[in-house]
Amino acid sequence: MIDKKYADYSWEKASALLNIDSPTGFTKKAAEFVKKEFSALGFPAEYTVKGGVLADLGGKDDNNALLLEAHTDTLGGMVAEVKSNGRLRITPLGGMNACNAETENVRIYTRSGKIYEGALQLCNASIHVNGDFSTVSRTWDSVEIVIDEDVKTDEDTRKLGIETGDIVCFEPRTRRTESGYLKSRFLDDKLSVGILLGFAKYLKDNGIVLPRRVYVHVTVYEEVGHGGSSTVPGGVTEAISVDMGCVGDGLKCTEKQVSVCAKDSGGPYSYDTVGKLIEAAKAMGADYAVDVYPHYGSDVEATLRSGADIRHGLIGAGVYASHGYERSHIDGVYNTLKLLCGYLNV
Repeated sequence: MIDKKYADYSWEKASALLNIDSPTGFTKKAAEFVKKEFSALGFPAEYTVKGGVLADLGGKDDNNALLLEAHTDTLGGMVAEVKSNGRLRITPLGGMNACNAETENVRIYTRSGKIYEGALQLCNASIHVNGDFSTVSRTWDSVEIVIDEDVKTDEDTRKLGIETGDIVCFEPRTRRTESGYLKSRFLDDKLSVGILLGFAKYLKDNGIVLPRRVYVHVTVYEEVGHGGSSTVPGGVTEAISVDMGCVGDGLKCTEKQVSVCAKDSGGPYSYDTVGKLIEAAKAMGADYAVDVYPHYGSDVEATLRSGADIRHGLIGAGVYASHGYERSHIDGVYNTLKLLCGYLNV
């Protein structure tokens, strides 16, 4: 049985990755971290042309290979307009919600390499001034980035080097509580990348040779729908997304469990693969739940839509408040590791 220390290791790596800003389209440094970590564990890793990372965990059966997919791109923003008052209108990268992002601190990355701080605020954000504060609909046109510099005009802001197309990254506020809860923006899906690194660490430490060849593809465009649409090595017959498990009304999963997704907005996952995942969870004593996600898409669905002839599945540690300030638990990480070990008979 895999030791729980590998869950702690997974969180250590996830936490480090969470502190690297990497919204969709701005993922180079996060990919560098991922490649370095897999390589340090002794597993060959290379960049894809799109900027993701493909790692080879080895294994005996090359003709029945498994592809594990997770993503390191996150939600974020891009400067859409430098406004006449020197503030910024932004457009979201991925499914960032203006309501959820209000009052969050941000970092603005310019193409010259300079980084500026700011915060996302409602336009006219002072309650003592704005009598309509409570009733204004929060949209990307009614909020703005207030830059923490002395700017009053668009010219002032442009003198800093800030222009349309610059990247806006939201503060993740990552922490682990004494009770084991894991809180941060962007647990979706950096927590899963940490889990796959924890699984790789377990293989290395114990000299395990997998019964079937296993590849890991850490993608960088999942949040906009095409992360997993390429880079399927030869011999792969099955792919499993390791992504966040949904927690919310109408679902059984909690933050302490591993979720097995039977269907999401893209349709059902492979009936056989889902069944085998359930049996593996039972065999390993992993605390799990099977759920249907109403508003969700995954890397592995992009893989199938690209034409890959493979079976597919989706698992992940339960995450509450998805696409917001998210929360999971170290037990959910551990149960996901146990399920991976059971599925691969290690």
